Amino acid sequence: MNTDFFGDRLKAVRKSKRLTQLDLSKRLEVSKGTISAYEQGLSFPSLETFVKICSILDTSADYLLGISDNLPFKMGGLSDEQVETILQFVSLIERANEITNQ
Repeated sequence: MNTDFFGDRLKAVRKSKRLTQLDLSKRLEVSKGTISAYEQGLSFPSLETFVKICSILDTSADYLLGISDNLPFKMGGLSDEQVETILQFVSLIERANEITNQ
């Protein structure tokens, strides 16, 4: 898994679905601490759990892994222009993180 993107994107998608770490942990049948560790990049899910995460959050593996910037879900009530602005902001943050990590 691309460790540079997974945790941050998992957290962002989880929050966009209005799920707490506890909500997601219950659906995955893991501890809340496990979700926290995923989001912090301290550990990573098994392939089976990763597939479940994608299904529960209705998102693509490509997005969670940073392979694609295309959000596979609709951001309710936002115009295409607003979604594009958000994606540009996310891209800027990702670039800043890359520079910081170098």
